[in-house]
Amino acid sequence: MSDITFGYFTYYPIHGAPEVAAIVFATAAIILTLQIMNTNTVRWFYILVGTAIAEFAGYIFRIICISHATLGLFVCMNLCLLLPPNALALFNYKVLGEIARKSNVANSRVYLRPKFIVWFFFASDIFSFLLQSTGAGMTISEDTAKNGRWICIGGLAIQMVFLTSFIILVTIVMRDPRYVLLEGDKDGINKGSKKHVLWTVHATTALIYIRSVYRLIEFIDGYGGKIYSAEWAFYVFDTIMILLAFGVYIFVFLGTYFPKHSVNRIDLYELQRAEEAWADRDQTY
Repeated sequence: MSDITFGYFTYYPIHGAPEVAAIVFATAAIILTLQIMNTNTVRWFYILVGTAIAEFAGYIFRIICISHATLGLFVCMNLCLLLPPNALALFNYKVLGEIARKSNVANSRVYLRPKFIVWFFFASDIFSFLLQSTGAGMTISEDTAKNGRWICIGGLAIQMVFLTSFIILVTIVMRDPRYVLLEGDKDGINKGSKKHVLWTVHATTALIYIRSVYRLIEFIDGYGGKIYSAEWAFYVFDTIMILLAFGVYIFVFLGTYFPKHSVNRIDLYELQRAEEAWADRDQTY
């Protein structure tokens, strides 16, 4: 391991951990792909697959950097490990938005309308993503490293504010009996299905939040600081948190609740009325 590697990491990174992480993320991508294909799930579930692949790439770059670090590889590693968790938050935003859309609840509160949920949080996620990617890119130059660090801090802080708001919104929807999932093999007209899905969203969002707190503290502490230089902290509060989130997504696969072809609450109501009308007609004749 060369002094060049130490110069980039400010410590001598270990072998073993990144290899295991790469294997686990690759496995997660394969399992999720098979789950999506076998359950005929909507295509936006591939957000999870893409995120797992990006994490896999990040750890491959880390493995290479341990032995042969270059500026380009180090930047690619940081981008692949810093940015993909934003996509997991986007996935959770989409899940909540779909529940609101399929429930067709007439709500005067703007923040509970399906389009607002999806696009507001989507825009916040993209904005946070752009800030973090811009800041990460600026940190590679000594002249712009300080400003880049603060831009990253701003992006992470914004992400945490919106994650907090999102958790509150999930709790509101969970407690409102008007929001009910009405499709999927494990559903029927069962309010428990909604809670099953939203507890999954709660759990994974909490894991993303913990990881964001760690990243925020790391950037505040600064490049080469105690937090940045503690490799164990990276694997505990970043790697393990994201792996646990993928474990939840795989173990409690939500694809059965979101098939490609489904009906919403209004469609189901109209279908039931039509069936009742035909039954009355048969009795008349």
